[in-house]
Amino acid sequence: MLLLAQAPKAWHRLFQLKPPALPRTPGGEAQHVRYRLLSRQGPAEMGRQDQPQGPGLRTRLLITALIGAGLGGVWLAMRAEKEQWQQRRRTEALRQAAVGQGDFSLLDHRGQARCKADFRGQWVLMYFGFTHCPDICPEELEKLVQVVRQLEAEPGLPPVQPIFITVDPERDDVAAMAHYVQDFHPRLLGLTGSAEQVAQVSRSYRVYYSAGPKDEDQDYIVDHSIAIYLLSPDGLFTDYYGRARSAEQVADSVRRHMAAFRSVLH
Repeated sequence: MLLLAQAPKAWHRLFQLKPPALPRTPGGEAQHVRYRLLSRQGPAEMGRQDQPQGPGLRTRLLITALIGAGLGGVWLAMRAEKEQWQQRRRTEALRQAAVGQGDFSLLDHRGQARCKADFRGQWVLMYFGFTHCPDICPEELEKLVQVVRQLEAEPGLPPVQPIFITVDPERDDVAAMAHYVQDFHPRLLGLTGSAEQVAQVSRSYRVYYSAGPKDEDQDYIVDHSIAIYLLSPDGLFTDYYGRARSAEQVADSVRRHMAAFRSVLH
């Protein structure tokens, strides 16, 4: 109890004590001021004063962007090289298939004799069909024409000659071909000939066709292969495109073939 009674007086005398004076030495005042300044700084501020400053955020972002762009460029270059390699392999495999070998002799829709040598030096997109075809042939010819127009819109590319060869020479004479091709493209060339001439060019390009039975109106459907053929300026079969390929896909493939083309005739 006595200790509890004297406690308030002891605390009062403790707070009246003055802090001991710091000894004064030469430069002591400056040291005292520095001590007070340091005592007000936290550990983070003291650490930042001792450590060297690194590159700023903007610099780091710029470096990261440059590295990313460099890696992206390398990836794109490797991808383009791989695509060219795959295309060269495909082209070589198609050439070894011996498609489109030999010449042909047909008549165009103006009645002029035509052979394969007439198209030497030109890129050619060629389709086999017949004028009485209800839907597939018009759709594929329209796709072929879209490809030609897309490529025509790019001034740096060479022109592409569109060709339509009939597999129904019995009905598709010169006049019928002239009437039919005018609905698609002004440069679309229609080719026809005798049954033997059509059979010869169809065999050369591995095109199957067979006329169905005639109805009471003597009308019939011709079953045939559906493909668009690409010939290089050397006159060589270079690629083909089935019905599932879109006009954009065909045009993109033709562009790649044009970029990779190296004549084998010189």
